[in-house]
Amino acid sequence: MQWDDLKVFLAVARTESLSGAGRVLKVDPATVGRRVARLEEGLGTPLFAKSPQGYAMTDAGQRLLAHAERAEAAMGAAVEELAGQAGALSGQIRIGAPDGCANFLLPQVCAAIMADNPDLEVQIVALPRVFNLSKREADMAIGVSPPAAGRLTVQKITDYRLHLAASRRYLRRHPPILGLDDLKDHRMVGYIPDMIFDKELDYLTGIGVERVALASNSVSVQFNWIRQGGGVGIVHDFAIPSAKGLVRLLTDQVSLTRSFYLIRHADDRRMDRLNRFATALADGIRREVARLEAEV
Repeated sequence: MQWDDLKVFLAVARTESLSGAGRVLKVDPATVGRRVARLEEGLGTPLFAKSPQGYAMTDAGQRLLAHAERAEAAMGAAVEELAGQAGALSGQIRIGAPDGCANFLLPQVCAAIMADNPDLEVQIVALPRVFNLSKREADMAIGVSPPAAGRLTVQKITDYRLHLAASRRYLRRHPPILGLDDLKDHRMVGYIPDMIFDKELDYLTGIGVERVALASNSVSVQFNWIRQGGGVGIVHDFAIPSAKGLVRLLTDQVSLTRSFYLIRHADDRRMDRLNRFATALADGIRREVARLEAEV
């Protein structure tokens, strides 16, 4: 069995299609199909079952996956060691993150890391959902709750705080907010209820808000609605310094604490380059949250 064949197998397993694997590998899908067929013939067993939904792994494919991922990690570690990457970081690293973290923390944190590592390429995938590291959607991900399953390692980065907020312009034009009962007379901003991908993000239900007039699956859209005077909503404290005129409300009655976690594939812990980047990333996020919250 050749390493190139295992790379093809991993690409199909993660994308669940020949065309998706072809895009990852930059080869024609027909070539991917031939390589998979050759590997299956050599092993004497089917690795995938084709259906209208795509290519699903068979039991044999599931058993091979663990070995292929260990081989991938070993190859990556060998390349790093032979390249002598004890100095500056280089190459491409992709981070998955919820868009609040991706918009208000990661740009400056990653810029600082790259200032010391000019050959490094960083990709930030800002999506309001949980990332599947097993399918290599990202090299590492930041989450707001630790995953309960999968061959993953989880490191708590830091706590962060959130409060109700509105713009001064909105508050001048609407009735005063002296208690939670007053919120029923105000336009609330929040998540689309059936698109909340993590229970830790269900802020408004916890304070008794039943109706969200301005809703989005993106925390950045919510933030801009609030900043522009659209209504009242829950805002990350670390985002407030980026918008003049935002006022925190009912801080003695509503004060939420959540956490960021750094999530990685277990096999990647043997890769020095990713370990060093993960350490710098976690340290940078921790410092940036503390700095920005101190400005509020």
